[in-house]
Amino acid sequence: MKNIFIINGAHPFAHSGGRFNQTLFEKTISYFENTADFEVKYTSVGDTYDPKTEVNKFKWADLIIYHTPIWWFQLPYGFKKYIDEVFTEGHQNGIYKSDGRSSSNPNINYGTGGLMHGKKYILTTSWNAPKTAFTLENEFFDQKSVDEGPLFGFHKMNKFAGMQVLATHHFHDIEKNADVPHELAEYQSFLDETMKGCMA
Repeated sequence: MKNIFIINGAHPFAHSGGRFNQTLFEKTISYFENTADFEVKYTSVGDTYDPKTEVNKFKWADLIIYHTPIWWFQLPYGFKKYIDEVFTEGHQNGIYKSDGRSSSNPNINYGTGGLMHGKKYILTTSWNAPKTAFTLENEFFDQKSVDEGPLFGFHKMNKFAGMQVLATHHFHDIEKNADVPHELAEYQSFLDETMKGCMA
């Protein structure tokens, strides 16, 4: 796992400046650029980008790392636009060939037409919601995790393209009660453990 493509899904909007995810983005770039045997490419969705160039980054990468805040339980609109544009550009061009079905039996094999098999991804998300909103009985998310609940569709999108999730890490209560040095230390440990596991 040598080629690392890092995506910052945050962009400024209203009261959200995207500072925490920008910090994660920069930390991740530095982590891999300062570690032997990795090549790094990266994109911030709030900057100007060319969909064809972005498709080539996905095709080049062994590991894609997504950083995103969650706005109203979904991806920021700029990140969703990026995904729509880039994955559509990747149709029959490295990201997916088709939806996987055949005209002879259209009821089966949906979601098997991806072209990015062998690639893995890491997802981090940042939330205003506390962790307990996902874990406690009678709380908002009905004891469904981030990955099983709000980000279920995001994971299916990546599976549709042929990728496998390597790991996820979710930051909670960031807007009101963030302890940023602690969160960054936890993230450093997460990266160390995750990469140690896949390089072993």
